[in-house]
Amino acid sequence: MSMRDPTAAVGPRADKAVALRYWPGLPAPFVAAKASGLAAARLLAIAEEAGVPVVEDGALAQALFPLDFGDWVPEEYYGIVARVFAFVKSIEET
Repeated sequence: MSMRDPTAAVGPRADKAVALRYWPGLPAPFVAAKASGLAAARLLAIAEEAGVPVVEDGALAQALFPLDFGDWVPEEYYGIVARVFAFVKSIEET
C-alpha cells in the first residue's frame, strides 16, 4: 500500500466496520467496504492480514455505516477522516 492510494478500516473490534479509500484527484474519500456483526470482525481481520491500518473508532464507524459502498464521505466528517488518513500516513512513514 502506498500513500498514492491510502486505505483504512475503521471500527471497534465488533459490531460495525467501514473501510475507506482515497485517491488524489477524487472529491473525497469513499466507502470501499462495510460490514456488521461477525462480518465486521472478519472485515477487520482481512484488513489486518492485508496490511491495511485499522483504526478503532466505533463512533466514526457508526456514523459512516449508513453510507453505501462507493459513497463519498460527507463533508461534516472530513476533519476526523483526515485524522484517520494522517494516522495511516504516519504508520507508512515508520
